Amino acid sequence: MSFETMKDGGDRTFHDPASLSDQCLSVYNNSKALASSLDFETQVLKTADQLSEVQVTTKAAEPPNTSGKDEGALGTEMLLSDEEDAIQGLSLLPVEDAVERRALCSRCSRPQKVCLCPFLPAHPLHVSTCLYIVQHPAEESRVLRTVPLLAACLPQDKCKVLIGRRFGEERYPELASVCKDSSTLILYPGAEACNLEEMSLADVQHPCSLIIIDGTWSQAKDIFYKNSLFRLPKQVQLKTTISSQYVIRTQPTNTCLSTLECAAIALSIMEKNHDIQETILRPLHALCTFQLQHGAQIHHSKQHLLQSGQYAKPMPKNKRKLKKMELLVNNVKI
Repeated sequence: MSFETMKDGGDRTFHDPASLSDQCLSVYNNSKALASSLDFETQVLKTADQLSEVQVTTKAAEPPNTSGKDEGALGTEMLLSDEEDAIQGLSLLPVEDAVERRALCSRCSRPQKVCLCPFLPAHPLHVSTCLYIVQHPAEESRVLRTVPLLAACLPQDKCKVLIGRRFGEERYPELASVCKDSSTLILYPGAEACNLEEMSLADVQHPCSLIIIDGTWSQAKDIFYKNSLFRLPKQVQLKTTISSQYVIRTQPTNTCLSTLECAAIALSIMEKNHDIQETILRPLHALCTFQLQHGAQIHHSKQHLLQSGQYAKPMPKNKRKLKKMELLVNNVKI
């Protein structure tokens, strides 16, 4: 049997059609000999299959008409033909049904099988303070969020979530009006912030509003400093030294709190009701406990990992970020 080799960007081998014809004849003669000793119907079927395969091979191996065309163009056409055949074959494959997403609870926004509603208050808490949660868009797609649990504990008109990075007066007139109100507070730590625990709440008009930024620390910083509206309200911070119970997510320092924890502590201070803090923290504790029981690991703060020598990531080369690392190690407030 002879072979021909054609170069079209790579070696491609074609069978000689004459040899393939001889092969067809040989297969046919063999089938006649076998039919006399074996079951006739079975051999006919096998012979038909063999002839079909040889015919397909002959058709695919037959050199194309090269009149007026160079070898490169012919090779490209054959490659395209192979791709088209492959695509056509894929189009005939059965399409699997899309995997259905797990049904979510309408109240706590958790999958129904792991619903946290038994840990929520039977009725929304009665509070006079209105929370405005300014949420970075990246937080909306996180699975283990705390804001839906916070919102489930409060009346709808007392917890409003606004998602975005930039908040202008024209697009957010209600938020702009709230920021201009003298009774509004914004919870964001800094040198100019007053400790909420030490403030004289008698000077705060009720009902008042409290703005909390939801996001990572870098995201919250970006939102606070790039939106002039957020520098209008009185800036406050929490002096508390309690450690976060949100142990399934890494925090910068041991005393950094989640949005839900900040809101729980702030509301208990402003409403002068410590039970509010305990009630709001209950679903967060249940969430973390469930996750840890099903394979999640406790996330120590970055500060703890650095001080204990367990920080596995390479140290940043950026001098500003490296300086922050040094401050965390030395227990200096950033």
